[in-house]
Amino acid sequence: PGTIRHIWMVEGLSRDHVLRFYWDGEQAPSVEVPAPDFFAVGHERFAPVNSQMVAVNPANSLNCFWPMPFRRHAKITFTNQSDKELRLLAYQITYSLGKIPRNTAYFHAQWRQADTRTQNPYVILDGVQGRGKYAGTFLAWTQQTDNNWFGEGEIKFFIDGDREFPTICGTGTEDYFCGSYNFENQKTHEYQTFTTPYTGLCQVLRPDGVYRSQTRFGLYRWHIPDPIAFSQDIRVTIQALGWRSGGRYLPLQDDISAVAYFYLDKPAADLTPLPGQDELEII
Repeated sequence: PGTIRHIWMVEGLSRDHVLRFYWDGEQAPSVEVPAPDFFAVGHERFAPVNSQMVAVNPANSLNCFWPMPFRRHAKITFTNQSDKELRLLAYQITYSLGKIPRNTAYFHAQWRQADTRTQNPYVILDGVQGRGKYAGTFLAWTQQTDNNWFGEGEIKFFIDGDREFPTICGTGTEDYFCGSYNFENQKTHEYQTFTTPYTGLCQVLRPDGVYRSQTRFGLYRWHIPDPIAFSQDIRVTIQALGWRSGGRYLPLQDDISAVAYFYLDKPAADLTPLPGQDELEII
């Protein structure tokens, strides 16, 4: 028995590189996430993160400090799903051995991706059964047709049998990530990035006319002082909404990728498998 304390990794920032974590001999992974997204790096582009649970430092140094307890066995794999050779993979995993209290939960993380033209509200997490705590969200958000404000959508936490109405309903995307008024610099009226212990707009990639013609964002929110507890099940969604003329909400045609981090009272949850190489989009 023991606890993984820290993971440091340097790799190529590719979504073709997948991390999987297995606890106590389970055949299904409790973590199955593209490596950069697991460390709050979106769109395969470096952006610094200075937070309590994740630190991304120059150059492409990926660190996480999520406590990951196990009772008998821990296994972590790294898979290169592309046909391109990985020139360098460097890593260090720090762990401590010792008794784990009976009620200690297991760490999980799941990655999802969807186009909001067909899925709005976008589903961040679903299908989790058991007792646990929701611990964090990372979103890699790509505007596909409109470079205007994207953050009017409510995040909703459906807990323990909630159906139509969630236990927790947010007031807007920037509010959930602890910002306000469009993340805007009041002087320049541009998006203003920030990275703090529990939340951040760590990435704003403007249209470059080559790789992608629309704006992309990376946002994280760690529920460490304010974990969201559930006893039976949890489902998390967020609306993709902007403004249209006349002050009305505008459903957006965006692409969103998310990592949901949570702790559960069993070592493996029946999570949606990661898409195969041909299905996994780099957006």
